[in-house]
Amino acid sequence: MTESGSARRLERRLNRSLDARAALGRAAESAPNIAQIVLAAMLAWLIAHEVLGHPTPAIALVSTLTILGFNRDARPRRVLESAVGILVGIVLSEVALLVVGSGWWQIAMVLTVTLFVARLLSPSAPFAIAAGVQSILVMVLPAPDGGVFTRSIDGLVGGLVALVVTALLPRDPRRIARRDAQRLLATLSESIASVVEALRDGQEPAASLALSRLRRTQALIDAWAQSQESAIAIARISPFLRRHLPALRRQSQVLAGLDLAARHLRVISRRIAFLVRDGEQRPALANLVQQVADAVNLLGESLDDPAAAERARAVLVGVMPMLDPSSSLPGARMPTTIVVHLLRPLVVDLLMATGMRAEEARALLPSS
Repeated sequence: MTESGSARRLERRLNRSLDARAALGRAAESAPNIAQIVLAAMLAWLIAHEVLGHPTPAIALVSTLTILGFNRDARPRRVLESAVGILVGIVLSEVALLVVGSGWWQIAMVLTVTLFVARLLSPSAPFAIAAGVQSILVMVLPAPDGGVFTRSIDGLVGGLVALVVTALLPRDPRRIARRDAQRLLATLSESIASVVEALRDGQEPAASLALSRLRRTQALIDAWAQSQESAIAIARISPFLRRHLPALRRQSQVLAGLDLAARHLRVISRRIAFLVRDGEQRPALANLVQQVADAVNLLGESLDDPAAAERARAVLVGVMPMLDPSSSLPGARMPTTIVVHLLRPLVVDLLMATGMRAEEARALLPSS
């Protein structure tokens, strides 16, 4: 048995272990979503079956399940869009059943018309798919005893129940937003640490690693922005989450600042990757960047501890006088001073993320 073969087998075992752990984590994280979906589906069934007297309200169940689903975006607007899409599909199909009957070409015609109408009504892809799925079910399933339009009522029940459950028993959107925030902050922290290492040791590979990591931050920022928007939308209508709105708005402020900061960091890391090709160690510049890294870490802590934002602000205000290279790095060559100048807008953006107004942050910049 060769060493390389043993290493490959060990790697495969580790990958299987990690995959199993990720699957278990995914299932555990979905438990609240599953509970919400099952509760809403059973409530829709009870209303349609026990209150309205529909013998087999399958559409009420399917509608509720389709509307809620496992989507990251649980905003009431998205739930309402899905509910309307389902009703559009059901109504169009039931009208078609009355006019042209059921058959393979009728199904094709109704599905085509439903998808076109759905795309006209909304740019949302889930809206069109929800409408199409319901139209197929209506065309294929036998007509209920209460008449063809009984299924439209069942679809309406499912949509209303999904909306009510979203407002009164929402998933905890803050958990998803916090997880997305932690992923972004971890990537930013690791990237800045690599930049500091590159400057301190004169290592181009460390700077290239930072740049590679920072190029992946846009997807993380977009994910956090979506979950943050969803969390705020749900908190506005949910009586149980409304008290968290101020904290969520503070987090949106941090997100906006970190979005701009990530863009500046990409430019800075690209410049540093070029700068350290000479192998020269730059400990003074590394210490300056390290202080910025400390502020980013404190901003991450501020998501759970608002007082950490004040500490981050204090660190950044302390960095401001050092952003004049003639005083902080006397005698430094132009390529090094350019990096210091590139740090100036980054520090301003981070100060804005702490809650400082842009004018105040810019006023702290030293003349250079």
